[in-house]
Amino acid sequence: MAGERTAGSGRGLSNGQFAWLLMLPGLALFAAIIVYPLVSALATGFFEQSLVRPGRTFVGLANFADLLGGDFWPVLRNTMVFTLGATVVPFVIGYALALALNSGIRASGFLRGVFLFPWVIPGVVVSFLWLWIFNANYGVLNAVLLKLGLIDASISWLGAPGTAMVAVIVTKTWASFPWMMVMLLAGLQTMPKELHEAASVDGAGAIRRFRSVTVPHMKGIAGIVFLLEFIWNFQHFDTIYVLTGGGPAGATKTFAVAVYDTAFKGFDLGHATALGGLWMLLLLVLVAVYLRRETKENA
Repeated sequence: MAGERTAGSGRGLSNGQFAWLLMLPGLALFAAIIVYPLVSALATGFFEQSLVRPGRTFVGLANFADLLGGDFWPVLRNTMVFTLGATVVPFVIGYALALALNSGIRASGFLRGVFLFPWVIPGVVVSFLWLWIFNANYGVLNAVLLKLGLIDASISWLGAPGTAMVAVIVTKTWASFPWMMVMLLAGLQTMPKELHEAASVDGAGAIRRFRSVTVPHMKGIAGIVFLLEFIWNFQHFDTIYVLTGGGPAGATKTFAVAVYDTAFKGFDLGHATALGGLWMLLLLVLVAVYLRRETKENA
């Protein structure tokens, strides 16, 4: 049919063929800068290869077996602790602030801009700021706590395994809660006021209205915001690396830090790539959950 051919003779390309022809440059670029480097990197996980020695030796699944028998599980535990903490805490703070700003309090526009301040600062700058706050010798946190009499001596927040992860989570929370606040506030502002008014007429208090009206309306956007932040934190690097470098004694070493250290400090590309491959599989599971949720929301 004429509608299925490009302009010209009947021997022209069909619309589908013409569409593929238009996409070929983009697909070729995608294959060159994404697919090939990814496949090549994943293949390195099956070799013993060093950054400081030429050549490589095929070892099959030996790198993966070494990781699963040793460093993988502590790193996975640290990654999950950081990811959950750095997602749940800012989500709760962001949700609470979004509810407050949506309630019509005075100067809500000014407060929204103030709360956005941590989000617009580059992550490395935020990390160095909190590195100074947590410093054991001249950090402002110890100075305030000592002044208030809450502690008797300075605490090495970043030097002790028991407090280092907490410090990292606090830093990431300060940097990420504004984004969650803005997204949740946008969702709250799409909620019809008539729903709350009807619930009030029926005698529902503030808590009951939150549970029966706000939560069901926000379920979709809150789930997406939480899941996206979870995925981003699962691969977060700069805050942890600047504050602790994965220490002390590996207490804050996550997948991002472990892959970097193995490749560029241990010069072991084989184990680094194998660890990156396992990390990518876990990320794909999270992405699949996100895409499934998006599909259900848009259905």
